[in-house]
Amino acid sequence: MIKRLVITGYKAHELGIFNDTHPGIGIIKKALESRLTPLLDSGLEWVILSGQPGVETWAAETVIDLQEIYPSLQFAVITPFLEQEKNWNEAKKEAYEFILTHADYTVSLTKRPYEAPWQFIERDKFLLRNSDGILLVYDEENDGSPKFMKKMALKFAETSDYEVLTITADDLQLIAEDLQRRDWD
Repeated sequence: MIKRLVITGYKAHELGIFNDTHPGIGIIKKALESRLTPLLDSGLEWVILSGQPGVETWAAETVIDLQEIYPSLQFAVITPFLEQEKNWNEAKKEAYEFILTHADYTVSLTKRPYEAPWQFIERDKFLLRNSDGILLVYDEENDGSPKFMKKMALKFAETSDYEVLTITADDLQLIAEDLQRRDWD
C-alpha cells in the first residue's frame, strides 16, 4: 500500500509547453487524477513534490483540487536547496508561490542556496527513502530530466518494497482521445 507518493516528471519546456493555456496541461492533470484516485481510495495520505515547474506544479494543482473530495490528502514540497525559484520567470514564481501556500509541509533539505548538482541527488535519495512509491510522467521514447529519478527509483525498488508507477506518452494519448470523444458527445 502506498501511503506516501512522490510525483515527478518532465519540466514544461521538455514537453514543448511554454504557457499555462497549453491543452497538454489539462491532459496531464487528468492523467495524474486518474492515477491518484485509486491510490487515494486504497490509503494514499501524502503526495511529495520538489516544486519544479512542469509536471510537479500540475501535480500540486491536481492534489489541491482532489483535496475537495479527499480532505485528508496532504502534500509536501521538499526542495533540494533554498530559493530554488530565484532565476525563474514571474509566471513560474507565481505558480510556485501558489503551491507553497497550499502545501501542508515545506522544507529545503540543504538549508542553503544552490551550490552543486549533489543537492539534487541528495533530494532524490531523501524522497525515495521517505516514500512508498513514485509516480513518474516519463516515456522511454522521449529522453528528459525524469530519467535520472526513474533509474534511481528502479534501483531502490530492487532492494525494498517500493512501487514505481509511470504515466507514458501512450497513457496521455489515451486520455486525450477519451477527452476528445467526450467533447464530441
